[in-house]
Amino acid sequence: MKEKQSFEEDLKKLQKIVEELSAGKLTLGESLKKYEEGIRLAESCSKELEGAERKVEALMKKDGKYALEKFAEDAPEKD
Repeated sequence: MKEKQSFEEDLKKLQKIVEELSAGKLTLGESLKKYEEGIRLAESCSKELEGAERKVEALMKKDGKYALEKFAEDAPEKD
């Protein structure tokens, strides 16, 4: 099974793809492959950011103190 890359690694790859596509030196076939990979990486990064945003939003002030609430996805799965 393929190990999940970090957000930072995905973002670096996405930036490289944008640079390669912007340079205009790839063939049409190469460009399409890079574009598809870029879309996949952009979706992955977007999901990571959305998850981080939900966690930040869960940080709520209660009785003068901050507490992090668990999300359903953070809870252990039940069989």
